[in-house]
Amino acid sequence: MLKLAVLIWMMLGITLAGALVVVIVTVPSLYAQGMSLIPIAAAVGFIVAIPAAIVIAKKIDSATARRA
Repeated sequence: MLKLAVLIWMMLGITLAGALVVVIVTVPSLYAQGMSLIPIAAAVGFIVAIPAAIVIAKKIDSATARRA
């Protein structure tokens, strides 16, 4: 399950980080502070994706487990 969680985390982390960066770039009041906010937003996106990836991996693992 750990391998699955890592794969999901990579995809979800990139997606969340990108979405947060897009928000910073498109909101005019945040754009002025973009140089300091973009790295923070990217880090927050990757960190928030960790528990979400674990939950998703557990659900996938339980749904695809063989019934013995």
